[in-house]
Amino acid sequence: MHPALQTPLLDLLGCRYPIVQTGMGWVAGPKLVSATCNAGAFGIIASATMTYDELVRAIADVKRRTKAPFGVNMRADADDIRARIDLLIREGVPVASFAQAPKKDLIEHLHDHGVKVMPSIGAKRHAEKVMEWGVDAVLVQGGEGGGHTGSVPTSLLLPEVVDVVGGRVPVVAAGGYFDGRGLVAALAYGASGIAMGTRFLLTSDSAVPVEVKKAYLGTPVTGTVVTTKIDGAPHRVVRTELVEQMDSASAVTAVPKAIANAARFRKYTGLSWLQMAKEGMAMKKRMDLPWAEVIMAGNTPILTKATLVDGELDAGILPTGQVVGVIDDLPSAEEVVSRIVAEAESTLDRLAGRTPGGAS
Repeated sequence: MHPALQTPLLDLLGCRYPIVQTGMGWVAGPKLVSATCNAGAFGIIASATMTYDELVRAIADVKRRTKAPFGVNMRADADDIRARIDLLIREGVPVASFAQAPKKDLIEHLHDHGVKVMPSIGAKRHAEKVMEWGVDAVLVQGGEGGGHTGSVPTSLLLPEVVDVVGGRVPVVAAGGYFDGRGLVAALAYGASGIAMGTRFLLTSDSAVPVEVKKAYLGTPVTGTVVTTKIDGAPHRVVRTELVEQMDSASAVTAVPKAIANAARFRKYTGLSWLQMAKEGMAMKKRMDLPWAEVIMAGNTPILTKATLVDGELDAGILPTGQVVGVIDDLPSAEEVVSRIVAEAESTLDRLAGRTPGGAS
């Protein structure tokens, strides 16, 4: 492997290549995680959408499928976060990944038992804070990324974070990556590797139904939108009829449309009107969202599952990175990793003038 690809991230994670598969809810299960790890990259189980017992089974399943190290992504604010952390410790999972950075006491508890901590961040100030808390790596996602994301593009956010970190821990770049040229670009900015969600979602090892994958493949580069109308937070998704409807709603029509959608999707969520009202009141108090977003936020996780797991495209919520518009195939995770590494090596050789097209 080219020396430039032998970054500090490899020593930290124990993988062969500086490529990370992100913990995508409903997507990053045992089959995809183990296939990624067996290919030499680093796979992360998405436990935020799993019950505790489901996580127990997922960890055991990954261990049956691979001997390579892997990580688990968690929500730091989960009610049972302590139990999940203790599970990782007992099972010898080497890396805990967080969508929201855990507090210092949780980081110290993980470190006391030899578990590395890698939170995802989306702003320079977040990098400053987590460095104070003593994390082992940071995954920085720019605005091109899928799901909940910020507004600053990776090309601007990444160098800012690299400068804040100052080489103390590895920085992993996410948002807009899908090939070897992107990996080289991230390394040029000072990152130690890249993380990808959408590229791994669109593989044959992903459990997402084929019809849903085809819908993703048919999405142009302009076919995504970042909206707060789904659950109150900036969220990059495919521009579906449902998303367009909610995003274009006025202050007057937003609540009636949200109620109509809640009624329409009760067959997926299984929630009674009383349950939705109770959850909505609690969320309203906790997050101070407009009522239309409260109504949608209560339905969003189940609707996302209905789409990504059950193949119900009518549910209309397809989280994705903007990179979906430049992906046109469904290779295996192994093919994705080997392609990226080969292209990164040829790009580095070209830049060094060792291949046709390079400088003399």
